[in-house]
Amino acid sequence: MKALVSLIAVLLLALIAYAGASVPGMRLLFGVVIPYAAFIIFVVGMVVRILKWASSPVPFRIPTTTGQQKSLPWIKHSIIESPSNGLGVIARMALEVLFFRSLFRNLKTQVGDGKQVTYGEAKWLWAAGLAFHWSFLFILVRHMRFFIEQVPAAIIMIEGLDSFLQIGAPLFYMTDAVILASVTYLFIRRIGIPQVKYISLIADYFPLFLILGIAVSGVWMRYFTKTDIVSVKILAMGLISFNPSVPETIGVMFFVHLFLLSVLFVYFPLSKLVHMAGVFMSPTRNLANNSRMKRHVNPWNYPVHVHTYEQYENDFREKMKGAGLPVEKE
Repeated sequence: MKALVSLIAVLLLALIAYAGASVPGMRLLFGVVIPYAAFIIFVVGMVVRILKWASSPVPFRIPTTTGQQKSLPWIKHSIIESPSNGLGVIARMALEVLFFRSLFRNLKTQVGDGKQVTYGEAKWLWAAGLAFHWSFLFILVRHMRFFIEQVPAAIIMIEGLDSFLQIGAPLFYMTDAVILASVTYLFIRRIGIPQVKYISLIADYFPLFLILGIAVSGVWMRYFTKTDIVSVKILAMGLISFNPSVPETIGVMFFVHLFLLSVLFVYFPLSKLVHMAGVFMSPTRNLANNSRMKRHVNPWNYPVHVHTYEQYENDFREKMKGAGLPVEKE
């Protein structure tokens, strides 16, 4: 039911964009006003979340580690898994952000014959997550060509790598197939594993269907309806230069694609998708594990009245002696 509600919500959003963009007078709303509003909400929301995280007190070193902390000279130190300095933290963060190192170590727990708990490899989730995020990044970088007059060589090179398996015309981008396959797998996994399905919420299904809708509409435009790319670039350059104009030659499907993307921008800072920035602000990741090398004192400590044991014994000495408890002073 949760998945069905999320699917219906995304279909309704697509239908609203399709119906609205079919009206000539509404194209300015879906092509200019909504994208501008979505971008502002995205930027403001992300800044607010980051400032909130940055202002949260972190009085103790709480990095999560999976290796030996640096201690005595003859004990081998795990430099990346339990970093003791900033360089080790950078290496650990790079492996986490770029290659999902912690997810790579994910194991599958199951009860075998004789009710014995066993652990097995579970790399499909890591592979699907890695494929989804990297393909999403490649697609985002490729789309930057619409906002730049002279396309940089780096973007041209990325496009060439993405389409080196050319199949017909237009060029076939591998990331288009990868993102569709990875998102589909993540959805099937979420409804196919009972334990994952049980803890899944609408907030877990909705972004999957939303991203899937963006990908499907983009693939549909590129390979089937043949949207006018020149008109799309005119619109994009107008948006980036704050002089927008909406060419009449742009197809309706483009506005569906743009509207779903705008919804994703609005939804992003309000949801768990904000982990894109949160991973860099997490004290369990961005702190060195050097509690044996350096004493860390809570800078937010303030003087409090402490009831010492001597004061406690003075208050209850006779009762302690009556109960047979030892006391320091008779």
